[in-house]
Amino acid sequence: SPYPAHYMTSSNTSPTTPSTNATYQLQEPPSGVTSQAVTDPTAEYSTIHSPSTPIKETDSERLRRGSDGKSRGRGRRNNNPSPPPDSDLERVFIWDLDETIIVFHSLLTGSYANRYGRDPPTSVSLGLRMEEMIFNLADTHLFFNDLEECDQVHIDDVSSDDNGQDLSTYNFGTDGFPAAATSANLCLATGVRGGVDWMRKLAFRYRRVKEIYNTYKNNVGGLLGPAKREAWLQLRAEIEALTDSWLTLALKALSLIHSRTNCVNILVTTTQLIPALAKVLLYGLGIVFPIENIYSATKIGKESCFERIIQRFGRKVVYVVIGDGVEEEQGAKKHAMPFWRVSSHSDLMALHHALELEYL
Repeated sequence: SPYPAHYMTSSNTSPTTPSTNATYQLQEPPSGVTSQAVTDPTAEYSTIHSPSTPIKETDSERLRRGSDGKSRGRGRRNNNPSPPPDSDLERVFIWDLDETIIVFHSLLTGSYANRYGRDPPTSVSLGLRMEEMIFNLADTHLFFNDLEECDQVHIDDVSSDDNGQDLSTYNFGTDGFPAAATSANLCLATGVRGGVDWMRKLAFRYRRVKEIYNTYKNNVGGLLGPAKREAWLQLRAEIEALTDSWLTLALKALSLIHSRTNCVNILVTTTQLIPALAKVLLYGLGIVFPIENIYSATKIGKESCFERIIQRFGRKVVYVVIGDGVEEEQGAKKHAMPFWRVSSHSDLMALHHALELEYL
C-alpha cells in the first residue's frame, strides 16, 4: 500500500474529542493566516473558511427549507464528462463538504461553539446569516425556486435534453416552466415525466447554472454586487475567526491537490445540487472544484455517487475519501478506498502534511 499506516487516521476516532494521536502534533497555523485571508484583496476570493465537526445533520434537517427528504426527479442519465485526455491521472480525492471542508450545520446548532469553547448564540447567528446568503444566491441566480423539486446528482445529468439553443436572449421568466412543474408535479419521482419541451426547459436551466458557476467561480463578489459583496466578505471573516481558520486549513490541502497534474478533487455532498453549488461559491471553493466534479448524494446516497465516480475515472487510479461521517466511511470501505477522517483542525493539518511529504 502507498499509504504508510502512521499517516492513515484511525477508524475508531471518537467523534466528540479532538484527535490526540502524536502523529498529528503539528504547529498551529500562524495567526496571520486568518487576517491575510480577509485583508489581502488578491486572496479574498480564493480563501475558504470553515471548521469541521463530527455533527451531521439528519435527513429531516438536511436543508431547513424545502429539502425534506422527499423522493426527487428521475432525470435522464447522461454520461459524465470523460477524464482528462492526458490519462496520467493517478489519484482521485473524494471530499465531503459539511463539517469536513466547511463548518456549517454545527454553526447552526451551536455544537461547534460548545465543543471549542466559543459563544453559541454568536455561532448560531453566523450560521443563520450564511444559510440565508446561500438560499438567496440559489434563488436569485441559480433557479432554485424552479429546480428544488427537480434535483439532479450531477450538472450534466439532463444535458441530453438540451438542443443547444442560444440562451442569450431567452426569457426564463416567461417560458412556462415553473407553472408546469408546480401543477403536474412533473419532477417528483412518480414515474411521470414532462414532455420533450418541458425537459428541454429544465436542461436550459441547468446549462445556465453551469455558465454562471464557470463565469463567477473566481469572482463571487461580481455576482453578488457591491453591497452584498461587502456583507459576504465580512461574514466569511467572522466565520473564519470563530472556527480558527478551519476553511483555510482545508483549502491548503485542496489547493495542493489541485496544483498536481496527476490528481483531482471531487466533491460528494448530501446537500441538494443547487444549494451545494451556492455553498461552494460562497465559501470560495470554486477554484478547486470544477462544476463537473461536484455530485449531490441527496437522491442516491454517497455510495452510489462513489460508483459513478469509479465509472468515470476507471479502476486504475487510487481513490482517497476524506470526510467526517459514517456514510462516506462505509462507502469508502465497500469500494476498498483509503479513508481519511476529519474531526478536528489537527486532522486537516496532518492531511496537508502528508500531501506535502507525498505520502498521499
